[in-house]
Amino acid sequence: MAHDQIPGIDPTATPSGDGCVECLAGDGPGWWLHLRRCAACGHIGCCDSSPSQHGTKHAREAGHPFLTSFEPEESWFWNIETEQYYDGPQLLPPVSHPVSQPTPGPRGKVPADWQQHVH
Repeated sequence: MAHDQIPGIDPTATPSGDGCVECLAGDGPGWWLHLRRCAACGHIGCCDSSPSQHGTKHAREAGHPFLTSFEPEESWFWNIETEQYYDGPQLLPPVSHPVSQPTPGPRGKVPADWQQHVH
């Protein structure tokens, strides 16, 4: 199957922003370890190691099975239903948060003991 024909991946969906939508809106502690992009709609959420795990929560609630990394120099796709990695199509930029944005992030929100809060 051609990359651009994988059901659940829309190469034309643009990212919702530079950070986790829910964390930035005040849902949970407000910070993340890594960011994930919904490959169906572009929603940016935090990874499963982050305290709130918004990326997978969005994918499950929306019925969007594919997440991709929103970290610099990472380009994998993960299917939350099959728990398998996939090669996928090139998505519209940006394909990661700004390199100047710290990991974990966002700047000023990450507690000093952040390692104690990851999954």
